[in-house]
Amino acid sequence: MDNRQAIGSWLSGPRAAMEDAGADFGYRGERLGLPEEGPGSIARPGRRLGALAVDWGLCLLIAYGLITHGYDQATSNWALLIFFVLSVLTVGTVGFTPGKRLFGLRVAALDTGRVSPPRALLRSVLLCLALPALIWDRDGRGLHDRLARTVEVRI
Repeated sequence: MDNRQAIGSWLSGPRAAMEDAGADFGYRGERLGLPEEGPGSIARPGRRLGALAVDWGLCLLIAYGLITHGYDQATSNWALLIFFVLSVLTVGTVGFTPGKRLFGLRVAALDTGRVSPPRALLRSVLLCLALPALIWDRDGRGLHDRLARTVEVRI
């Protein structure tokens, strides 16, 4: 192997290096029985981050305009609390937040398809901690989704 190939595998990441070595990981969501593309497939990270940004912006706007009447540290704390309540209520009832709906996403339970309020509560607590959401598996699900046995899919 020459240096260009070694650098290319390092830049592409461990998954690409393993696939070049002959490992077959399949597509994201294959192990979960989800389609590769279209409705019901695993949501891509860009859409998920866009939905999170919309939801966070909405929560900041509510905290800024209705509670703190200005921007300081308390605004961010209130926004996190509003985000938590918004996530528990909307994901636990209709399966999506306003940002997820805008980006064409919903949260589904792996076994039933519908997220129960206790699962939505667990998922939201872990999401607000942030670290579990930053640890992903090979299907692109965060640790918060794995522990709550949910998956974020396209509508």
